[in-house]
Amino acid sequence: MSSDRLLQLLQMQEESPADTFVLYAIAKENEGLGDDTEALHYYQQLFDFDPLYVGAYFHLAKLYERQEALLEAISTYDKGMAVAKQVGDQHALAELQSAKLNLELEL
Repeated sequence: MSSDRLLQLLQMQEESPADTFVLYAIAKENEGLGDDTEALHYYQQLFDFDPLYVGAYFHLAKLYERQEALLEAISTYDKGMAVAKQVGDQHALAELQSAKLNLELEL
């Protein structure tokens, strides 16, 4: 499955392979298209370039939740919370804490 937007994003990535926003956008687009495997690949590539890209941890953890990879989801929330504290992003920290707590309550 493909979309025009995904094709445009992939062209942008060819021009700027380390552009973390483009990698994030490709991951989200793949999620929207139901291709979690490709989304995971791009999240991992994003974190290879910038492990402090705090906004992606929430979405990656949610992807793991959908795949019922709950330990990976919890670990991703924990990593994201550590990064949010490191960069001083209180909003992201609160979202990650809330999502992790909700997941733990469901277990």
